[in-house]
Amino acid sequence: MSDRLTVDQTKAALVAAADAIIASTERLTKADQAIGDGDHGLGMARGMKAAKEALDKKPAATVGDLFKTVGMAIVSTSGGASGAVFGTLFTGAGKVLAADTLDAEGFATALAEGQKAVQARGKAEPGHKTMLDALAPAADAARAHAGAGLPVAARAAAKAAEEGAERTKDMVAQFGRARTLGDRALGHPDPGAISVTIILDAFASTIEG
Repeated sequence: MSDRLTVDQTKAALVAAADAIIASTERLTKADQAIGDGDHGLGMARGMKAAKEALDKKPAATVGDLFKTVGMAIVSTSGGASGAVFGTLFTGAGKVLAADTLDAEGFATALAEGQKAVQARGKAEPGHKTMLDALAPAADAARAHAGAGLPVAARAAAKAAEEGAERTKDMVAQFGRARTLGDRALGHPDPGAISVTIILDAFASTIEG
């Protein structure tokens, strides 16, 4: 387990996250069909495939460059609201990662800044049954465990995201098509929150491996 990732190691973790999303296309599609337009899985997979290609082609001097590359690829290819918010998450995180390594402190700050950027763009808040309900507790957990090192902080963030995504089953949506369903959206997790969980779990697993 590495307590500080180099640019190449961070790239590998981001590629693993992209692969995990691509492998989860059907799961995300089914989750979105229950309360949304049904296009979340395909859109996220399309964005992550583009992100992998961009990471392979574009040189990076800092870990922040990698996150920005992923964000721009998602924004330009995913389409829809998911492309906008997940692209914003990665670009927002990248803006505060100016070093050529990633440690627990940087990881926690990146998640917090990514959350802030998403909230500023979409005007959603935690509790509105969106990806923020996984991202916000993940950012808090990363910050709380930053002193224990990157592997611990990353795993804590992934666990908190999973718990947050599960809690969205009990929420009434405030945004998107799910909002029109009212109480009928109860019992179904938010697809974006599931995507956050998949990304952070893959990232943590790569660090631990």
